[in-house]
Amino acid sequence: MTSAPDAPEQGFRLSQLIYDTRYRSLTIQVVVLLLVMAGAAWLVDNTIRNLNVLGKDFNFGFLGNRAGYDIAQYLVPYTNDSTHARAMLVGLLNTLWVSILGCATATLIGVFVGVMRLSPNWLVSRLMTVYVEVFRNIPVLLWILVAIALLTEMTPAPNAYKVNPATGTANASMVLFDSVAFTNRYTAIPGADFSRSLGVLDTPLAPVSLNWVAVLVVLAGSVWANRRFRARADRIQEQTGKRPATWWGSALILLGPLVVVLLALGFRIHEPELKGFNFTGGTNVSNAFIALWAGLSLYTGAFIAEIVRAGIMAVSKGQTEAAFALGLRPGVTMRLVVLPQALRVIVPPLISQFLNLTKNSSLAIAVGYMDLRGTLGGITLNQTGRELECILLMMLIYLAISLVISGVMNLYNKKVRLKER
Repeated sequence: MTSAPDAPEQGFRLSQLIYDTRYRSLTIQVVVLLLVMAGAAWLVDNTIRNLNVLGKDFNFGFLGNRAGYDIAQYLVPYTNDSTHARAMLVGLLNTLWVSILGCATATLIGVFVGVMRLSPNWLVSRLMTVYVEVFRNIPVLLWILVAIALLTEMTPAPNAYKVNPATGTANASMVLFDSVAFTNRYTAIPGADFSRSLGVLDTPLAPVSLNWVAVLVVLAGSVWANRRFRARADRIQEQTGKRPATWWGSALILLGPLVVVLLALGFRIHEPELKGFNFTGGTNVSNAFIALWAGLSLYTGAFIAEIVRAGIMAVSKGQTEAAFALGLRPGVTMRLVVLPQALRVIVPPLISQFLNLTKNSSLAIAVGYMDLRGTLGGITLNQTGRELECILLMMLIYLAISLVISGVMNLYNKKVRLKER
């Protein structure tokens, strides 16, 4: 008796794209991609149509035109005859400068306050708690405005530091060993230069002094040598169980070559000196920069303090007890045992705070500090009428800065995280 032939296999059905688990996820991804592409195409088409109605085109030729406006504080040479591209570069460098200083200062404040919040001293702990709760619960813009108000309303005019011949005294006195003067127009701080010059290197951005290049090269070499020196101490400790003293060697390696190079180049510091109605000889830093820096640092430092406190509390108490049992002092235990282990908890949220501070620097326009928002997104945009191009450039620049910060900090996070076997 012969058996009936097998039924023919059914072909592929479109319904399988939805109901078959083998294809469902791919189908959803393709549909979403098509919707995103359709939305992007609609936005581009709508933008082109609106530009045509307004009689505009899309190009970045305006960046080569004369800017025609002044910028009070700049890190590279700039005049009002410079191009809009140059003004954009000045604003970008100002943004990066205040962001770098703000991140460094906020980190120092956050680590100090975070550790002090866990202090057994009741008064110190409560004072740090008050700082954290006050600063992080008030918008950062208000702190920036408070800082600029204090600098402009509570400080004297520059000529107030002039000595009155009749009394032999001045109405105001400088601070920090008579090296810093706070005025209602700017803050005068010491400046530095060299009595001997190795020359100047012309670059597309700005002339670069070879003296500072030499100093940076020597400093980088000293840091590399110090890492090798400490690595040798680590190997000795692993082999013998005893770690040789490294503080004197590190100090000699880091400071010795640097001091020799600075002396050879005739490095000198000039303290600000009042001549007429203004300070000369040093560096006059705008109060807008000081206010922005202080506001961002104090505000972000409050959040970093909580991150540090949480990271320390995440470390097992057994680690601290074991360190005390070995005879380590509390300060040494915190520095060598607790904080290194807490970094794996601290670094990930710390990245977000650095990104927030960098983006919050765009509030500089509130105090007149000419950052990227004030140049490209402010005066340049208003003068040229290129709103779309300026906003798009700003978005891309801030995106690039954020990606760089995130990438660098993620590399550091991989270095400090726990290594699993």
